[in-house]
Amino acid sequence: MKKLDQIGSHLAVVLVAILVLGVIGIAGWRVMSNDKKELVIGANNGGTDNKKDLSAESHGSVSWQWDGSKWTSLGAPPKCDEPISFKQTAVDTALVEGILYPGQVRGGNYKPHGGFWLKISSNAVQIKAIIDGTVVNGSRYIEMGETQYMFTIVNDCGLAYRFDHLLELSPTFKTLADQLPTAKENDSRTTNFNSGAKVKAGDVVATAVGFKQNANYTFDLGVYDYRQANEASKISGYKVKVGGDLNQAGYAICWLDLFAGANYSSLPASDHTAGKTSDYCR
Repeated sequence: MKKLDQIGSHLAVVLVAILVLGVIGIAGWRVMSNDKKELVIGANNGGTDNKKDLSAESHGSVSWQWDGSKWTSLGAPPKCDEPISFKQTAVDTALVEGILYPGQVRGGNYKPHGGFWLKISSNAVQIKAIIDGTVVNGSRYIEMGETQYMFTIVNDCGLAYRFDHLLELSPTFKTLADQLPTAKENDSRTTNFNSGAKVKAGDVVATAVGFKQNANYTFDLGVYDYRQANEASKISGYKVKVGGDLNQAGYAICWLDLFAGANYSSLPASDHTAGKTSDYCR
């Protein structure tokens, strides 16, 4: 009887061991599957973002990915209107006092984006989407003691644009901002949205810009053509000049004369050191 008890006891131990191994095996398979999926999704990462880019799965039939050396489309992109022209301005042209030129060194750092210096007496101003697109990433950070917002919007055809130094947001963009990590001092790394919002040209993005404490009424605009690298990127030493990654600086374009009815290149340059020097604007 004792021997039978011992045999039963041994069988129970074996069965438990088999069950445990089975559970571990299933859990391990799930982890491997999830890791594999993340690696595939991670291939779409834009290089400077701090989360996996889910745009390929979440943004419809077309999305654009940075593979470390160039932008490529996932899906067949529609053709962009040629020549590139924006019917919708980012801000009321009558309020623009000066221009920050894209493709120049400002404040000791290379800036592929440009910007607007506004002649207003408060930070309140409407900033609007310049073309249709999907908001693919954003950033919420603190600079000079104030919370700032940045968003990137991509049109399916391959044109993209980014606003920065937004101070107060429209309801749509406030909802997106609430999904971003808690703002940290001088940490403007972007986070990709799992399901970015669709916007139309003319939609209000922000209702205030700049910094209230310093009476600074400026905001940034960068425009990028993911379909082809710009001419500046082909110049020897340009990659070193811009600080390494070319996912923005290698595809930024001069947008000053692309807005219908707006002659921004005739306005004064707002950065008195860099002036109108630009690697993109000729």
